[in-house]
Amino acid sequence: MKRYRWHRTRACLLTIGVLVTLAFVGLPLGAAEPDDIDKGLESFRAMLRADPWANPALLDADRGAALWMERRGPKKVSLERCDLGLGPGVVDGAMTQLPRYFRDAGRVMDLETRLLWCMETLQGFEASALTQKPHPAANEPVKELGAIATWVASRSAGKAFAVSFSHPRERATLALGEALFHRRSGPFDFSCASCHGAGGKRIRRQGLAHLLDAGEARRVVGEWPAYRVSTANVMTLQHRLYDCYWQMRMPELKLGSEASVALVSYLVKLAEGGEIAAPGLKR
Repeated sequence: MKRYRWHRTRACLLTIGVLVTLAFVGLPLGAAEPDDIDKGLESFRAMLRADPWANPALLDADRGAALWMERRGPKKVSLERCDLGLGPGVVDGAMTQLPRYFRDAGRVMDLETRLLWCMETLQGFEASALTQKPHPAANEPVKELGAIATWVASRSAGKAFAVSFSHPRERATLALGEALFHRRSGPFDFSCASCHGAGGKRIRRQGLAHLLDAGEARRVVGEWPAYRVSTANVMTLQHRLYDCYWQMRMPELKLGSEASVALVSYLVKLAEGGEIAAPGLKR
């Protein structure tokens, strides 16, 4: 409980920090131009990057490390035999080669989907229970699955994405992800590319990443999972995609679904060679 209270306290301090930073750069909040806001936020992020321990997501990474080693679930075992692609229990660098095809599961999996599979097969958890409400609301700590994913991702920080997409199933998943990214649908006739297919786009004054630009994709994709100051919690990449689908008023994007893994695969392909910098820090 003390850790969570500190988590919330730190989130409040971060939010105050944004406002203080904007004030320091002389921006009246009601009249600031978008570019000025971006400059103020980047100044704030630079202040946090100067202190490697300033990111509250590190608290969730610590929690994820403890959960990885804890004997849990109906079978009372840890996740230390979970194979993320580099062998049972090997975590360091695993994120660099995900998503990938896993023969034991017979499908392509990203990090969160693979962890979900391990929690089900090794520990005996019911996958349906874990995916019923897998993402936190604002001001709630990330779920246990997300905390473990945050820790695993952090163990690849500084390394580059190097997914091969050589298996036929991997190539098929990648093709599906590309199609979904560009397909317009839903009541707003939106696609992922509607917001992220060109530079200079914004929503509610917030700049949107141009993910079809290789440099931008390499910089952005590897930052997830990330702590979001606006919601005061960690958001994983699956959660980010779920939230995008919700904003487009699309049907729920189920965690671990073929569609969600396909979209993650396409984003990772766009970010090929980019450095993993998780956990990141977002607005």
